[in-house]
Amino acid sequence: MSSRNSTVRVLVLNPNSSKDMTHGVEEAIRSIGLPKHLELSTYTAPADSPASINDGSDLERSTAVVLSSFDIEDAIINYDAILVACFSVHPLVTLLSRRLTGTRMHVTGIFEASLVTALTLLPAYPCGVKASNKTWGIVTTGKFWEQHLTDGVAAYLGQREGDPMSSKFAGVYSTGLDAGDFHGGVSPEVIRAKLKGATKDLLCSSDVGCVVMGCAGMAGLEQIIREAAREQYGEETGSRVFIVDGVKAGAGLLDQTVKSARLFQE
Repeated sequence: MSSRNSTVRVLVLNPNSSKDMTHGVEEAIRSIGLPKHLELSTYTAPADSPASINDGSDLERSTAVVLSSFDIEDAIINYDAILVACFSVHPLVTLLSRRLTGTRMHVTGIFEASLVTALTLLPAYPCGVKASNKTWGIVTTGKFWEQHLTDGVAAYLGQREGDPMSSKFAGVYSTGLDAGDFHGGVSPEVIRAKLKGATKDLLCSSDVGCVVMGCAGMAGLEQIIREAAREQYGEETGSRVFIVDGVKAGAGLLDQTVKSARLFQE
């Protein structure tokens, strides 16, 4: 395989207009020690996109702005995959995938990547053993996201309306903050208190084995969630809880997806 074919080029697309958030996302990915074959680039939406995506209207606005400015032909030439760095059921994941039909490019969002990662980290089948009955859940920002993300989990898992939610899913718990608050909007003390509080609410709900960070702006704040897990479950058990950053999960998943596609299509 040539060096060209072994390289995986991922564009991390921030659909809001906050360059600070893009920088935080990039730092979070690079902190994991990227393999040499993985090349990352970033894109920040133009200034008329919301600086923080906090509800359905922000989702619609960010989608419209990105689609009107994003150079899809350039992306096809220069990248193998696109990671939509907004923790939501963002329309761009579907719309970009449609536009890229027939190409070798792959698209996912940090929400979808986190869901896949959480399910992979937990035992596949309950078998009566406590360790096999672990659940996963999401800690997010504002109240709007509780129902939005719950519906998104059900849709991704193929559950029909009225079907019971997966017993592995512990739910979505909000901090009451906006994405922008994690980049200077409020004090670090407020962020710590709100994030720990929402995490403990999730951990109290069931035997949680995996906490998903439900906002790209939370990148780098894993230690706060770890502290909450140790305080709630004790040092040993709390240290074993998986904490999933969707940006890191997305980069890893797309790396593997591109390599798998090459393996099974060529």
